[in-house]
Amino acid sequence: MADMDNIKVQDIFDMEFLQEFQDNFARSLGMTAVTVDINGNPVTKPTDWTDFCMNYTRNSPIGNQRCMECDRRGGEESARTGRPAVYECHAGLMDFAAPIILNGKQIGSILGGQVLTEPLNEDKFRKIAGEIGVDPEKYVEAVRKIKYMPKKNLEAAAQVLYLMANAFSKMGLYKYHLKGMSESINDTVMHVSAAMEELAASAHDVNDNQKELNKEIKNVDAISSKINEFTSLIKNIAKQTRLLGLNASIEAARAGTAGAGFGVVAEEIGKLADNSSETVDKIQEFTGKINESVNETVSKGEATSQIVDQQSIAIEGAAKDLTGLSETAARLFELAHTK
Repeated sequence: MADMDNIKVQDIFDMEFLQEFQDNFARSLGMTAVTVDINGNPVTKPTDWTDFCMNYTRNSPIGNQRCMECDRRGGEESARTGRPAVYECHAGLMDFAAPIILNGKQIGSILGGQVLTEPLNEDKFRKIAGEIGVDPEKYVEAVRKIKYMPKKNLEAAAQVLYLMANAFSKMGLYKYHLKGMSESINDTVMHVSAAMEELAASAHDVNDNQKELNKEIKNVDAISSKINEFTSLIKNIAKQTRLLGLNASIEAARAGTAGAGFGVVAEEIGKLADNSSETVDKIQEFTGKINESVNETVSKGEATSQIVDQQSIAIEGAAKDLTGLSETAARLFELAHTK
């Protein structure tokens, strides 16, 4: 939501439209107008301000000071009542201030008028000219060019401007909110889409890595099988060595004292054969456990790959949905920023 304490006329109005509306409305009635912010600073170009005001009244230091004071009082009155204020300025012309209000808070005003609502009293204006230090006759000549308008017509014009300006301001506020929301949605969708794309890419990488890991695990399984083949071969050699040692012991016994040394060697060969056989049994036991672990790891790896595949499919689907949402957000953003 907009920060109503800081929102400005320029935030909620298309200023080109406001200028065109102000100009056409004022000129259709033969009056002047200007839109100001809450501090009284013009935000549009003044529409057809009269020579009487610009070249004489406001061109005088005293007159300009009095004009500013009138504008201030008119703005304060309209802010106090929340309605248009119609008043006579210090120079004898009739002006109005139509407040622009949003949610009960004034953000600016449309000022206008510079008309006569009563028959011209030349002596009155000669007196004013003397007070502000301008040529009385030129002042009267300038006031003769001022348009006459019944006061009720001026009040009606001020009321119309008030109603129109505040209707436009409400629509402008909705559009202002819409801009903020569309920008927020657009940014969020873009960030989420980027994150989903990165996640999808990461999921593919994880899946590829898991498949490579499965291959390596299967290689370990194959190596374990080779080890089992070699251990079987070693075990057979140990059996043959044990048999050879046994035969050697028999022959040493037959040789008697001459074969005693050979008998010792035959005994050691038998022990070596027994140790080799035991070692081979241990190796086969360990490789069996390795095979079990490898098979379990492969099974879990394949399950992980399936989960990653499902996640990848889900992420790709979500990414497609986000693409559609992104297009909608972009369209909303475009509509919100269309003048």
